[in-house]
Amino acid sequence: MVVIMDTRLVDGKLYSTAELALLLGIDPSSLRRWRTANPPTGPAFVRVSPRVVKYAAEDIEAWLRDSRTDPRHLAA
Repeated sequence: MVVIMDTRLVDGKLYSTAELALLLGIDPSSLRRWRTANPPTGPAFVRVSPRVVKYAAEDIEAWLRDSRTDPRHLAA
């Protein structure tokens, strides 16, 4: 029997700035600063309108994985 483990960190929805900030445990202003940095940092985002920004779960997932630091690989 093969057991497949779901390794996603977030589900397949769109998150607002406030929702993602709550999920990450950070202030929403951090996400806004990351979006307006030159170059932008943080997870990829979708500008739905001039005042509405959404973050796709798969983009959050990719950003979290890319930002991950494994201490085992640092101790070389």
